[in-house]
Amino acid sequence: MAPRLKDRVAIVTGGAQGIGRAYAEALAGEGAAIAIVDTRRERAEETAAVLRAIGARAIVCVADVAKQDEMDAVARATFQAFGRIDVLMNNAAIYHDMNIGDQSLEYLRQMLDVNLLGILVCVRAVFPTMKAQRSGSIINISSGAAYPDRLGMAGRDLETVPSFAYGLAKSGVVYYMKSMARALGHYGIRVNAIAPGVTMTEATRKIVSAGIIDRLRSAAALGRTLEPTDLVGTALYLASDDSALMTGQTLSVDGGVAMLG
Repeated sequence: MAPRLKDRVAIVTGGAQGIGRAYAEALAGEGAAIAIVDTRRERAEETAAVLRAIGARAIVCVADVAKQDEMDAVARATFQAFGRIDVLMNNAAIYHDMNIGDQSLEYLRQMLDVNLLGILVCVRAVFPTMKAQRSGSIINISSGAAYPDRLGMAGRDLETVPSFAYGLAKSGVVYYMKSMARALGHYGIRVNAIAPGVTMTEATRKIVSAGIIDRLRSAAALGRTLEPTDLVGTALYLASDDSALMTGQTLSVDGGVAMLG
């Protein structure tokens, strides 16, 4: 069986580590060429080296997803390297380096710039190429944090979640996704979202308390949290022709927390 993404090209923002790296490796494993976008060049180069070692084509673009000129440059570099853009994984977010002690308006605006407006910036960057191709799959990464009413936690517990701005941004990602799906469908561009539950990355262990993780685990129908690799099957489905007639949908991958909430 041929790889599902043979001759396709994917941009993965925040692809240097954590879930983003898992997405990049999975897409490459199905034949896609990958542009890894991140602010951390050294980590991004390490991920690119892993992809090349398995025979994938990969480039590294150091860019801030909240800056239109930088993401426009990423789109140009990707097209110059590979000749097309088929998949945009809007994964980048302020999460790994979230400062849970900073509740200033300036920092909250920065979180919204990256975690929410960055989605729009990245879509604007790839839209001309996808429009010309009359095809493309845009996958926006939301979060279970966008649905606090489904978490099965008391209000006092939610106060210990690092920042309400993270959940606010991720709920906005779902709104953006629906609006984009309607607007871009005319050009053959599909837009969907993944809402992961708590995923045991280095970042999660750093900023989410063990107590909250235990509560979320006990609230899940399947009784466990996620690993980054638990999310890649959904990403491959949305990136490939397996979901050719799916757009405007958010897929919750959380072990059954949202279902029970």
